[in-house]
Amino acid sequence: MHAVMSRRRFITFVAAAAGLPLLLKAGGSQAQPVRWEGTALGAPASIQLFHTDEAQARAAIAAGLDELKRLEAIFSVYRADSSISMLNREGVLENAPDDFVAMLTRALSLAKISDGVYDPTIQPVWQTYFRHFISSNPDPAGPAQRDLAAALALVDWRAVKVDAANKRVSFDRSGMGLTLNSGAQGYITDRVADVLRAHGFDRMLVDMGEPRALSAKPDGSAWRIAIANPANPARSVVTLDLVDKCVSTSGGYGTLFDSASAFTHLIDTRTGRTAPALLGVSVVADTGSIADGLSTAMLMAPVERRQSILKAAGGQKAIYVTPEGVVSTVEA
Repeated sequence: MHAVMSRRRFITFVAAAAGLPLLLKAGGSQAQPVRWEGTALGAPASIQLFHTDEAQARAAIAAGLDELKRLEAIFSVYRADSSISMLNREGVLENAPDDFVAMLTRALSLAKISDGVYDPTIQPVWQTYFRHFISSNPDPAGPAQRDLAAALALVDWRAVKVDAANKRVSFDRSGMGLTLNSGAQGYITDRVADVLRAHGFDRMLVDMGEPRALSAKPDGSAWRIAIANPANPARSVVTLDLVDKCVSTSGGYGTLFDSASAFTHLIDTRTGRTAPALLGVSVVADTGSIADGLSTAMLMAPVERRQSILKAAGGQKAIYVTPEGVVSTVEA
């Protein structure tokens, strides 16, 4: 297999996560830190919160993980029985879950705002790259242009029909495919955070692929998140202090199709070419549902459109990092 499906993360938690235990500590009247680590939609995931009651903390995390499991059954393109996989296979999804309709509606809105720079129907092109690079002796120059052209002809967010009243989603063209990986992680982060808050927790950092800070830490300080240079992950180039905010990071390095890092998972919907491996952008917004997906749009957007897309989609700030460690910021 030649595809390099790496989920390298270039966003790290500084100070807030240092030394947090993997197991809960019981007793004491002071809030105790607790950390859970796992995966969500194939990406590293974590929950960090503070508790004074071990049983309450265990119940909250268990409920949060149940919510994660429920939503993965809707959004995971890696599960044949998920809602999104059934839509991609059949071209229509009846009795679509409310969460699917809500997330897809958000994705299509972002596609409209970005004039299709972000397009959740890019899946056929992604599959073309994937099939090419897992074949025996793939051409290092990438898929044939005729194959990419055929896949690109199936990419059009306007050909997705959502009938929310009847819970029905369909494609106008046979062979279309949908991915919500760029967006669903932020949506899941928000939903898991809602579950934890319903169990009485209000100071936490929830990361189901995109970290969201809820309130401040018990000492009143912000959650600190460092963004590293993709070319040198050991070096932090910018640090963000977050309270009641989410940050979503997109970069070609998230998934690489080839060992030479020439082809990445982020695809230009206009040309079918992939984004550079070592350019990254982090978007700060109030929620994961806003930040995720928007970071992909901001990475692919023309420079002259960046600010208008960021503002229209509800983002607050976009931070670009180059392989040279140069940081530039766009404010809404």
